[in-house]
Amino acid sequence: MTPTPYYEAIQLIERLHRHFLDVLKVELDKKGIQDINNVQSMILYNIGDDEMTVGELTIRGYYLGSNVSYNVKKMVENEYLIQERSVHDKRSIRVKLSDKGLELKNLISEMFARHEGEITGSEITNESLDNLSSTLKMLENFWARQTNFSGGF
Repeated sequence: MTPTPYYEAIQLIERLHRHFLDVLKVELDKKGIQDINNVQSMILYNIGDDEMTVGELTIRGYYLGSNVSYNVKKMVENEYLIQERSVHDKRSIRVKLSDKGLELKNLISEMFARHEGEITGSEITNESLDNLSSTLKMLENFWARQTNFSGGF
């Protein structure tokens, strides 16, 4: 059976995701950073300058993998995140980057900037990246519609 373009795209997205996490792991290793993993680093990067609850991390899709609470706990233990009770809702815990977390976010930002510089002048153009992003957003919307349960197979 010859894979369809749809199935090939799914496989490629999955492979690219793993490759990117490998790239990030290499970057962490080069810097001698051993107390946070690549998945946690991306959660941290996506929190950025915001302050949010674990639930908001999940809703916004700023997580990789299923155990957001575990990853947040590890980042708090390793002093990348600061955890505080919400002023408005005492049941809610909010997280934000610590100074150590901000340093790592800046290192990741530098990596992205370096990559963008290396891409400039290659066959990967801003236009092709825009087209790719547009197609991936359409696929994301398609999948979001599929998760609104409307029957079986």
